[in-house]
Amino acid sequence: MRLFSGRFALSFLGLLAVLCSCWAAEQLAEKPDDGQQKPKQYPAAQAAEPANIVAKIGDYVITRQELEQRLTRELRPDDEWYSEKDQPADARTVLMKMIAEKAMVIEARKQGYLQDEQINMPIKQFKERMLVNLCLGMYFKGKQKEMEVTDAEIDQELKTDPKLDRARVKALLQRAKSERLFDQYYNQLCKKFHVQKESANFPKAVQIHQRLLNHPKEPRKQWWILGNQIKDELTPEEKDLVLATYDNGKVTLKDWFNLLNEIAPPSRPKDLDTPQGVERLLDRLLWTAVLVAQAESLGLDKDENFIKQVRQREDRMLLDKAIGEKVKDIKDPNDQQIAAYFEKKRAAFGTPNMLKIDQIWCPDKKTGEKVKAELESGKDFKALKQEYSLQKETEPFNTDPGSEGMFFEDLWKGDPNEIVGPVKGFFSDAVKWRIVKILEKKPAQSRGYSDDMKGRIKSRMWDEQHNAILAKYRKELLEKYSYEIYAEKIKDIDPLDIP
Repeated sequence: MRLFSGRFALSFLGLLAVLCSCWAAEQLAEKPDDGQQKPKQYPAAQAAEPANIVAKIGDYVITRQELEQRLTRELRPDDEWYSEKDQPADARTVLMKMIAEKAMVIEARKQGYLQDEQINMPIKQFKERMLVNLCLGMYFKGKQKEMEVTDAEIDQELKTDPKLDRARVKALLQRAKSERLFDQYYNQLCKKFHVQKESANFPKAVQIHQRLLNHPKEPRKQWWILGNQIKDELTPEEKDLVLATYDNGKVTLKDWFNLLNEIAPPSRPKDLDTPQGVERLLDRLLWTAVLVAQAESLGLDKDENFIKQVRQREDRMLLDKAIGEKVKDIKDPNDQQIAAYFEKKRAAFGTPNMLKIDQIWCPDKKTGEKVKAELESGKDFKALKQEYSLQKETEPFNTDPGSEGMFFEDLWKGDPNEIVGPVKGFFSDAVKWRIVKILEKKPAQSRGYSDDMKGRIKSRMWDEQHNAILAKYRKELLEKYSYEIYAEKIKDIDPLDIP
């Protein structure tokens, strides 16, 4: 029986135009090292430029570039609670926070958080996607000649329907060739790895699926099977029910249900009450499993940048898990506590100082000074915006301290119809110079307490507890784990020092 069913791979094969250009292979093979540390056994860690490293903790390093990027982000307000009295972040404070986050990841690894299914499963899927991309990228790199579509082939196809677009015909022909090549490759791999479907278990899979769908242990509002049912309602024996085997691997019913859970409910197969439907969904699992097996046989899972990217993904998920575990017990305040907090922080719940502005973003201060001089000589603001600005199509907008951060003070000094600048501001992920026209100016106003403010007040109270808990935890970990800071390398870091 033919093991590969092309219809289940079509959604993936839509990516083959990218894969055929070897994006996946080249992305990992040629991506420059950004200094992110790997475990000591990885060669790249030993090759990192010492001059670029500003701190170390355990098997991790923090580079100057990472610190500069993080400092720029930390300078930008990220919530509505920013106060004009807040002190801007500095390099050392931000670096200590970054070191503490690495310590949180180290501690999370020690606590075995990687075994948590909410982390383990997404990491497994991430690794599989990368390995499939690498495997196909390598295969199609050697098939460029067979992928070519000639003018004669396009002309022949156009004879059947002259109304077809030539570019569209070329894309369809190339896709068809891609699918045929993938079909051949996949079937070769199925033979290589001795893929065998355990069809005798398909009826049992049908029964279990119908049980979870129609007779959940806990009542549910949704008509579809939920992820917690897969976790809690399948017995260990059911989870390990083998649906297919291949050399050194197997596909189980748990794998099958996990794939089902990834599919948006409206798009889930409607024939899973039949063995044939079970098999069709299994095919989608099998081609991933077989391609991963091939990638591993080629040693692609040993690729240095593959390992690095997996570790970075693990670190992000472990940090989120560690934070979540620390703040999960924060309790909601009662009405009396909410009202008392409002009285204590009344100013934070009014409307902030507000400006309506238009602006001309300049590539440097010198250009800003030139624009300012031309405005003072009587030239039109909109015309100069079209001539000089890095963003020409923006409209006037309202802004406040929560958006401008430390730069709001310079703007607030201006009066309506006054031109301010050149002054600095946040531009995308950087800081740049700008000329700002003040259009309207509205001072802050206080508000009285009302029930409709409860949600906002609770959010502020939760944020304060969250930040206090994490600050305490970071302090504990920095006392527990040794680290190094190279102070001489950070003393001149200033993201606001721009030409």
